[in-house]
Amino acid sequence: MVSNALDPHRIKARVRQPSTSAVNPYKYKRLFDLVVASLVTLLILSWLMPVISLLVVLTSRGPAIFRQTRSGLNGQHFTCYKFRTMQWPASKGPFRQVSKDDSRVTAVGRILRRTNLDEIPQFINVLRGDMSVVGPRPHPIQLDAQFWFSLPGYLHRYSVRPGITGLAQARGCRGETGNPLKMKHRLMYDQFYIRKASTRMDISICLQTLVTMLKGNTDAF
Repeated sequence: MVSNALDPHRIKARVRQPSTSAVNPYKYKRLFDLVVASLVTLLILSWLMPVISLLVVLTSRGPAIFRQTRSGLNGQHFTCYKFRTMQWPASKGPFRQVSKDDSRVTAVGRILRRTNLDEIPQFINVLRGDMSVVGPRPHPIQLDAQFWFSLPGYLHRYSVRPGITGLAQARGCRGETGNPLKMKHRLMYDQFYIRKASTRMDISICLQTLVTMLKGNTDAF
C-alpha cells in the first residue's frame, strides 16, 4: 500500500509546473522524445530487443521483461519496463534494492546492468507518453514514499516526465539510491535540470550516457 502522501491528486496540486511562456524549455520536448524514441525503436530496438530477450529467457527462468510500478508526471503511476536482470520469481519479502555482488542478479543481468541495456525497453514508455528520453529517473514507489518526507523539494521531480537517463546519471550518480545523502546529491542535479532543461542539454546528456554505456557502468550492480 502506497502512503496517502503519494496520492497523485495531492502531488499535482503541490508541484510547480515548468513555465508555459513562449521561452518554455519544454515546449518542444515531447517532439524531441518522439523523434529520438522512434529512431531508436526502428534502428536498434527492432533487432536488439529480440536478441536480448532470447538471451534472458535462455539463461534463466522467467519472462524477458520486468514490469514495475513507478511514479511519473504529477505523481501518476505507470508501468515501467526493463529487461529482467534478476532471478525469477523475485523475493516476496520486503522491498530491497539491488546491491553490489547481489546473488539475485543473473550473469546476463549483470552485463545488462553494467551497460545500461536493461533500460532500453523504456523507449516504449517514451512512445506511450509515460516517460521522456531525458529527465529525473523514476524510482520504485517504496523509495518515493521514503524520500517524500526526508528530502525537501523531492516532489518537484514530478513536475516533468521521468527520463530513461538524466543529468544526475550523466554526472555519475548511479547505483543504489537508498542512501538519503546520495539521493540529496541526485536531487540537486534533478532540480537544476528541471529549471534549465533545453534540447541542447538533452542532446549532451544523451551523448554522455552513450559514452557511459560503451565504457560500462562501474557503479551498476
